[in-house]
Amino acid sequence: MNELVWLLLPIAAASGWLAARRNGRQEDSRTPFADNNPAYFKGLNHLLNEEPDQAIDVFVRLLQVDSDTLETHVALGNLFRRRGEVERAIRIHQNLIARPALTREQRGLALFELGQDYLRAGLFDRAEALFKDLRDKKLHLEPVLRNLKQIYQQEKDWESCLAVSKALQPLVSEALATERAHYYCELAREAQCRRDSAQAEVLLKKALAADKACTRAVHMRASLAAARRDFREAIRFYRKAADIDPDYFPELLRELIEAHKRLGDVSGLKAYLEKRFIQHPNASSELVLVELVKETEGEAAAVAFLSERIRTAPSLKSLFKLLDLHAQVPNAEASRVLLGVRQQIQQLLYERPQYQCRRCGFSAKTLHWQCPSCRSWGSLKRHPELEACVPVNS
Repeated sequence: MNELVWLLLPIAAASGWLAARRNGRQEDSRTPFADNNPAYFKGLNHLLNEEPDQAIDVFVRLLQVDSDTLETHVALGNLFRRRGEVERAIRIHQNLIARPALTREQRGLALFELGQDYLRAGLFDRAEALFKDLRDKKLHLEPVLRNLKQIYQQEKDWESCLAVSKALQPLVSEALATERAHYYCELAREAQCRRDSAQAEVLLKKALAADKACTRAVHMRASLAAARRDFREAIRFYRKAADIDPDYFPELLRELIEAHKRLGDVSGLKAYLEKRFIQHPNASSELVLVELVKETEGEAAAVAFLSERIRTAPSLKSLFKLLDLHAQVPNAEASRVLLGVRQQIQQLLYERPQYQCRRCGFSAKTLHWQCPSCRSWGSLKRHPELEACVPVNS
């Protein structure tokens, strides 16, 4: 409360100065200020009695809205909003809108700030109504559209997101193709939930028309092909997605393996992974190769293959797999020790975040297409420390 009192003191001083200035134009300067401005001292009394809500009402009434004081009202409201005291911010901005002397631009600014208050308070319907009114009047168009987009994303209204994004693109320098592609992917996911695969396919093609490098859309097309048992087409899309974003490959791997196995093409999978591992080394590809070597050449060959990989470029996952293979050997005290080390590494891997946002650094154990922290689309990738192979010092 004391912090709020100190916050209001400058407002009280400004109110008194402006009120005295107006009175000085009309009456003799020797006239006692308190006689002509009892409301000012009433506001001070509320302030000293730690009644900030009443003080706000008094001082805002004293501050007549004109070109000199509009920014003071707006700044005070914004300050309350940033402090999380949204109700007070709303009261101040509503008081502004009620003033009849506002110009069109001033009223637009007050409405925009009130919309920001509603948005912060989670009153999306009220905020949307104000922002749509400002959009129609072409006032504060860029920030208004950004806020509308934020509301529609919260409400998962992807059609409206697309419309707003299209209107916003000419006003901003950054490309919005990536987020539009993800909006189409969200709509395609909804179509899949309705078992409307044809509509999902149409929407995914629109996503790729918006952003041909949308890995998510290519992956979803691969999944649709696999669902209709067109595994060759699915494999083509899985590989295309991996080429677009090599960091995304671990997310595709399980489905890619399944598609190859459905075709009975394990040798083709092994050849592809060997080639890919040379181009883009990562622990996930390595572990699949180990399993394929184990299936086709035996456990000893798998251990030898993995031991050589760990010698040149170790990773936690590879070490865990090697311990797993050794622990399967029956008897011997070494197996018991290896099993204990294996469990410790497994716990370490489980506790560490699997994904990290390339823009803000947010970490998560599961993949989010939209970063929960910075709200950017497609920015979460596999954590580099878990996938990278670090060379050993010689």
